[in-house]
Amino acid sequence: MTSPGRGDGAEAGIPGRPPVTEHRLHPVTPFRRAWAPLAVLAGWAVHDPNGTQAQLERLTTAMLLTGLAVLVPVAGLYGFLSWWFTHYAVTGTELRIRTGLLFRRTAHIRLERIQAVDVSRPLLARVAGVAKLRIDVVGADDKDELAFLGEREARALRAELLARAAGFAPETAHEVGEAPARVLLRVPPRELARSLALTAATWGSLCAALVVPAVLWLATHNLWTVLATALPLIGAAGARSAGRFVSEFDWTVSESPDGLRIDHGLLDRAHETVPPGRVQTVRIVEPVLWRRPGWVRVELDVAGSDNSVLIPVAPRAAAESVVARVLPGVTVPREFARAPRRARWCVPLWWRGHRLAVTGTVFAARSGLLCRRVFLVPHAKVQSVRLTQGPWQRRWKLADVHVDTGAGKTVTARLRDAGEAARLWDEQAERSRTGRRDALPDRWMTSG
Repeated sequence: MTSPGRGDGAEAGIPGRPPVTEHRLHPVTPFRRAWAPLAVLAGWAVHDPNGTQAQLERLTTAMLLTGLAVLVPVAGLYGFLSWWFTHYAVTGTELRIRTGLLFRRTAHIRLERIQAVDVSRPLLARVAGVAKLRIDVVGADDKDELAFLGEREARALRAELLARAAGFAPETAHEVGEAPARVLLRVPPRELARSLALTAATWGSLCAALVVPAVLWLATHNLWTVLATALPLIGAAGARSAGRFVSEFDWTVSESPDGLRIDHGLLDRAHETVPPGRVQTVRIVEPVLWRRPGWVRVELDVAGSDNSVLIPVAPRAAAESVVARVLPGVTVPREFARAPRRARWCVPLWWRGHRLAVTGTVFAARSGLLCRRVFLVPHAKVQSVRLTQGPWQRRWKLADVHVDTGAGKTVTARLRDAGEAARLWDEQAERSRTGRRDALPDRWMTSG
């Protein structure tokens, strides 16, 4: 729900250009922002609990009621004013967000720089019928957001922003609507629960929550020490299992002209987008307990974005088919070359896990014995290549090849033969130049 505000004077006065209409957020927003003064008081109480307790002991019931009678209206007024002075508008070239009660801030988001627009619906927001819009911009560390908008308005604005980012004219962007999506993969809740039960980290946290408090009790016989240790460990174990189950529930990956869409969440529903052409690295993770059912987990590194998980768990064949949509033209190598046998003198036993495969489209490095990880870097995404060799590696004629990507990540092919590493370092530079020349454009709705 929006209410039109005043036109932007900077553009309204230009002959031949229609005035820019500003909009406000949903009327439920003041209730969210009214908590800010209360949060300040709560933070002060946590910072100085002794002083807070002393102050509360001095207060009478009448004083507490008077304080509440003053604090609640002040908090409500703050929420209303912060909502009243927050506007957003879509101009011919940018999304403009004006915020601030005392100190004004205006964010100018260039439409062609938008790489993702995500819709988030926390539990209470779903009850109220509103949603949060998060805008991911190339080159920006933090996402700008509009919280909250009506669900229909959030979807319509998201569709318009993506259409404008794709180059559609302003007069036709409204007519484009939300791009259709085709479901590629859905993770059943039962499969997700089984995968979490077969995760070593879950069992490790659970064992620590049971063993460490028991050992402390035998050593100290102090109940408070045991509780102070047990409660954080139990919370960590729950976060690794129940927390991930709630967050990754009903995980769905769909394909649309504006990229891959990811929907997930049991209580808080999130609708994220993997921008086309912005994926720098793909990681395929295979824990040892997942090998029998044939499951893998797929993670991403996206330039300028915090996207990390593409698929929490899926059969290998299904996961690789989705990877092929994320990295067009790239297939996961089947054969990886082992490190030379003399590498065992540098890394005993674990040297067997370091392997390498280079195809015409991708640089692939594998590591790990118990938990295998395959790193895929398309040649077009390689920013630089480095070769390093320590003194002990020189003794055994070995070297490491490092591939740096645009997401600030590095993939390393460890313990390669020194001659092979030198050739790989030289050839990879040419592959990267060729890959960038032949790469598909990063623009919205143009890569599929």
